[in-house]
Amino acid sequence: MTFKEKIFQLYKQKVEDKISLLKKSYDELTESAANETKSTAGDKHETALAMLQIEQENMGRQLKEAINQKSILEKIDPTLHTIETVKGSIVNTNKGIFFMSIGLGKILVDDKTVIALSPESPLGLQLMHKKPGDEFSFNNTSYVIEKVD
Repeated sequence: MTFKEKIFQLYKQKVEDKISLLKKSYDELTESAANETKSTAGDKHETALAMLQIEQENMGRQLKEAINQKSILEKIDPTLHTIETVKGSIVNTNKGIFFMSIGLGKILVDDKTVIALSPESPLGLQLMHKKPGDEFSFNNTSYVIEKVD
């Protein structure tokens, strides 16, 4: 498995774990809400039920977002090799390694820190369509593209 494929698999697993956790939490909230409707404690009951519904709506939004992230990741071909930075590229710079996909934070792969970055993010926009040797400045930091995979 290539370095790029390892990165792809780890981020995909990260999103799948997030979806699984959110589904479990959502189901627990649904169960709590169902149990709360059986109670007849007046105003306190209504407030608790309303709070559970708000939490359930928030959890539902987070779950929908995680499913969307998984969908975006699944459209990336980790075996694709390009000359310039595109969605799915691994970009090695003098300031770090970036996986052009979706904003998922940092992971450690083969003792190297990799940051998943959205191509629509401010830094992501600067990295897109760059080739090895290209330079640019972002937030008073100079970047040099060393390798694109």
